[in-house]
This record gives sequence, C-alpha cells and structure tokens, in this order.
Amino acid sequence: MTEVQDEFLPTRRTLLSRLRDWRDEESWREFFNTYWKLIYGVAIKSGLHDAEAQEVVQETVIAVAKKMPDFRYDPAIGSFKNWLLTITRRRINDQFRKRQPERQVAVTTGLASGESTDSSETSTLNRIAEPASLDLEAVWEQDWERNLIDVALEKIKRRVHPKQFQMFDLHVIKEWPGQKVAATLHTSLARVYYAKYKLTRLLRREIRNLERNIHEI
Repeated sequence: MTEVQDEFLPTRRTLLSRLRDWRDEESWREFFNTYWKLIYGVAIKSGLHDAEAQEVVQETVIAVAKKMPDFRYDPAIGSFKNWLLTITRRRINDQFRKRQPERQVAVTTGLASGESTDSSETSTLNRIAEPASLDLEAVWEQDWERNLIDVALEKIKRRVHPKQFQMFDLHVIKEWPGQKVAATLHTSLARVYYAKYKLTRLLRREIRNLERNIHEI
C-alpha cells in the first residue's frame, strides 16, 4: 500500500475505545506490544528484579483490563498516561510489599545468630531498593516519550524496504554522516537523504497515531 493510499484510509477507532471489549484480542495484543517494555523498564529502574518486573507487567495489564470498561478520558481529571502510571506504581509497590516478610526473616535470623542489628539490617536493605527514592513521574515521562518513538520505529520498519530502513537507522538514529552511510551501503547520497525524508514523515505520523489512540475515546 502506498503512502498516499494510506492517508485516505478510514480513521480507525482509537485503541482505548476498542479496549472496552475485553474479547478484542487483536487490540489487547496491540496494547501489550505498545506498553509492556515501558512498564517493564520502569519496574526495573524502581529496583525490582526481572521476574518481579515481569509480574508487574502482567498484573498491570490485568488491572487495566478490569478497569477499562469504566475508564473515561477527561483532560480535566487526568490523562491515560498518568492513569497507567498510577496502576503501574501500585503493582510495583505490591512487589516491594511481598519482600517485607523476607526482610523480617533475614533481620531476625541475624539477631539469632549473634550478628549486630546494624550489619544485618544494612545488608538486607542493600538488597531491597527504596522505591520512594526514585522520581517515578520523571522516569515515566522520559521513558514514555522514548517508548512512543521505539514503537513507531518498529511499525514503520515493517512497512518499508529493509535497506531503506537501514539507511534511516544509520543516518538519523545513529547519526552517521550521509556520505559514510552511502559508501557503507553502496548507494547514492540522494537515496540516503530520500530515506531520511520519507521515514521521518512516517515516524511522525505513527507517533501522532499512537498519541491519538490514548487521547480520544
């Protein structure tokens, strides 16, 4: 399908509106593919381990599925982005709460074995990150923007010729000089610049589509 043809396709219902139907497997798959890396990455940065972060992803998606039928987008109340952050934060805190019994056992065992309270508790606390010390809102904001770009890139990568995407990746993403890209890929400088022009337009459009999916319902 050409780029021009794509512009005249009927506007699809936004992702949020389609998620109201929990039986819509394709839309839920799209939601998962769009946001799981964001949720996982923030969970890891908060101090969770891989298995815990994966559980945060699963529990967050489940919570969204349960709450989605009643969700109403209202800018005056709050955005979907902040709503998803609230759910993710709660699931992260759940994982830290699960660690508390382990911490208590470790401290008690240390006392029973004659170790000093300070060394035992410090050792335990060193293994448990303090989520309150992380500015989760700032991390979420930064990772949200990066995630939108990454998801948009994956979408356009599947729509263009591999060599064209490679030119764009080297010249725009990795910031190679155009002449170096042309020489490395045995192509003309004009083709490198055209790939930059075309894929930049596609990338901006995909980002707008992703944003529209969460700002309209």
